[in-house]
Amino acid sequence: MFDIIALVKTVGYLGVAAIVFAESGLFIGFVLPGDSLLFTAGFLASQGFLNPLILIAVVFPAAVLGDNFGYAFGRRVGPKIFTREDSLLFHKENLERARMFYEYYGAKTIVLARFLPIIRTFAPILAGVGKMRYATFFAYNLIGGALWGIGITLLGYFLGAMVPGIDRYLAPIILFIIFVSFLPTVIHILKDRTYRTRIIAFLKKII
Repeated sequence: MFDIIALVKTVGYLGVAAIVFAESGLFIGFVLPGDSLLFTAGFLASQGFLNPLILIAVVFPAAVLGDNFGYAFGRRVGPKIFTREDSLLFHKENLERARMFYEYYGAKTIVLARFLPIIRTFAPILAGVGKMRYATFFAYNLIGGALWGIGITLLGYFLGAMVPGIDRYLAPIILFIIFVSFLPTVIHILKDRTYRTRIIAFLKKII
């Protein structure tokens, strides 16, 4: 795991905002740290490296604008996105996972997906592809952006301020956050028979 603390200290407010924007609606965003980045930035704010108010002031709009960009892209490109060939940063399987999640949860996906890596990046794009009513999308986008962008940042801030010596356990905490954030996505994938069959076949090959 690369040093997220060093990353946040290096890129500062605008860098954190740019990463949040990218992960919220750009194809390349799914490879970026999201939950762990916000938690670490909040922790560093509690230690005086960042101003928590400024941090929230840049994170929240970045999250909302990122989703809006993804929505606009999906609305413009439409179903053509499903015919796009796989590349280094685009895999149809990631889009398909988000589509399955979107079909199951509907508009609530815009909020729930905030806490799910990969799906978080593609959900607003699919909302645009499906031509979700913009007013509905924007309302859920604001809620999701606040719960995720502000919520996880404040979690890092308050834990950093209230728990003595928490910096000694920061690496395990970040690893735990990454594990928990990916767990719902993994469970969702394993529930699908097609993906489950592929995984079993792959495991048989390597065992």
